[in-house]
Amino acid sequence: MSLAQHLVELRRRLLIAVLALVVGMVIAFIITDPVIQLLTQPIQIIAEQRGTDFAKLNFDSITSGFDLRMRIAFAIGIILSAPVWMWQIWAFVMPGLTRKEVRYTWGFLGAAIPLFFLGCFVGWAIMPHIIELMATFVPEQGALFFKYDYYYDFIFKLLVVVGVAFVLPVFLVALNLAGVASGVAILKGWRVAILVSTIFAAVATPAADITSMLLLGGIMVVLYFAAALVSLFFDRRRRKREQRLFAEEPGTAA
Repeated sequence: MSLAQHLVELRRRLLIAVLALVVGMVIAFIITDPVIQLLTQPIQIIAEQRGTDFAKLNFDSITSGFDLRMRIAFAIGIILSAPVWMWQIWAFVMPGLTRKEVRYTWGFLGAAIPLFFLGCFVGWAIMPHIIELMATFVPEQGALFFKYDYYYDFIFKLLVVVGVAFVLPVFLVALNLAGVASGVAILKGWRVAILVSTIFAAVATPAADITSMLLLGGIMVVLYFAAALVSLFFDRRRRKREQRLFAEEPGTAA
């Protein structure tokens, strides 16, 4: 295909992806009420503990209610339309890949997507504890009004950051497959991995919430060692294949 044909193909696939996103956003906009109910559960718990006037979700402009629903609809719309836009990206890139690269890409996506959603689930599980714990530092003389956009961004960024953190071991395996890092080299870095996981967990969770920090850091360490073991397995299989090819070369037996 010429450059112009590639651009036409790219425009067509982008148009399909955008239409799928719009449809997903329309569907998501309809269900924003139960989503907002789930998002504000920590605020409701705080209000039950310290009074309804102590903690509320604050909308400080005329359009803020609509803005919050659009933010939620966009995030959920991306998830709902993911099968369509991911396929469009894959269909555009796949013709330029070799069979081996296609197989590796499928394996990468098959591992990365579930891990990302697992990370989002863990982030969602620790989110209420973070909000409720931080509310305990507000004195009785004060009131806790959560600005709607800051509150939503905090939850959204927490889920994305924890989700991406869970995908990092897949990148280590990808580096191993590319020949950049061996399994032994990855395993030797376990001390640094534990330190980085602990620091990340401490930053992502409140210092006083030890349970959430240990949960997040522990899962990341387990995933790191799993990536190292998978890399060691691939290295072993690669060595056996190289030894077999070397033995089959003419004249090597002599």
